[in-house]
Amino acid sequence: MPRIPFEFDEREVRFEAVRAQGAGGQNVNKVSNAVVLRFDIAASSLPATLKARLRARSDQRIGSDGVVTIKAQEHRSLPRNRAAALQRLLNLIDAAATLPRRRIATSPTLGSRERRVDNKVHKGRIKATRGRPRDE
Repeated sequence: MPRIPFEFDEREVRFEAVRAQGAGGQNVNKVSNAVVLRFDIAASSLPATLKARLRARSDQRIGSDGVVTIKAQEHRSLPRNRAAALQRLLNLIDAAATLPRRRIATSPTLGSRERRVDNKVHKGRIKATRGRPRDE
């Protein structure tokens, strides 16, 4: 599939270490191992078309101000959570860079047209049995 080529600069990403939520005992209460990644789409060096495609995506991680916010807390170490958050951002950008295939309009096949008409006739016969009986 066609793609928009882009160069990604990791220096445009801001990381913030926060405390993770959920189970984990005392380690959760003491250590800030979760990572919040922030990426400003408008201030990035991505191509303009890719920026527009990213902003147009209906993803809850993209705020109305155009900043992507991703929280990673599935690992117990800060470097692994940082790598996981960065990978999720790259997957998001890559999905926006992949252009949809152009649909080529085709006409229905003979078999599909026959099946459609047969189904319509069948449904009509079923509906004809409904209602009051006729005197003949």
